Amino acid sequence: MSHRPFHHGNLRAVLLERAEAVLRERGIDALSLRELAREAGVSHGAPRSHFADRNALLDALAERGFVRLADEIREAASRAREDHARTLRAAASAYVRFAVREPALLDLMFTAKVEDGPSEAVRSASERLFATMAEIMNAGVEAGAYDACDVGRLTLLLSATVQGIAALVTSRRITTPQSEALIDDAITLFLSGASAER
Repeated sequence: MSHRPFHHGNLRAVLLERAEAVLRERGIDALSLRELAREAGVSHGAPRSHFADRNALLDALAERGFVRLADEIREAASRAREDHARTLRAAASAYVRFAVREPALLDLMFTAKVEDGPSEAVRSASERLFATMAEIMNAGVEAGAYDACDVGRLTLLLSATVQGIAALVTSRRITTPQSEALIDDAITLFLSGASAER
């Protein structure tokens, strides 16, 4: 079988876009470098210049997911900066929207694929997400919602709470409207608990 000439400006970006579509439509088991090459119209070995193997492709997808989720949370939070409770709700809602739109990608982002843990690129991208959450919590310190010494613990608690709500939605245990009500309740408890400890 002859391959069409390759005319994409950036093969890596094309492969990642297609891989995300495959992940979304058919799941992780359907991801194959050979199949992605076929769909991109390049030789089956061409993707190896960007991804050493399938795990490298999965890492690149996870890295992209973390970066995109962090950016979406930061953007949502920036539109609600005037009130810390609204900022927390906006960030949590952005997280859940991402989970609803990209459940397979979110699962991939938080699933260890190798025994020795995530690659340095994935670790760095996940740290970007948690740094974004920490920025939001630091804004709460500046607004007087809680003490600075609480920021690390509260960031982890908020992240775990939102991840749990997202998991409930993506597993269809609750609906998206129910998730919004749950977010409201969680943020109310979160802020009242933080202020009670002060």
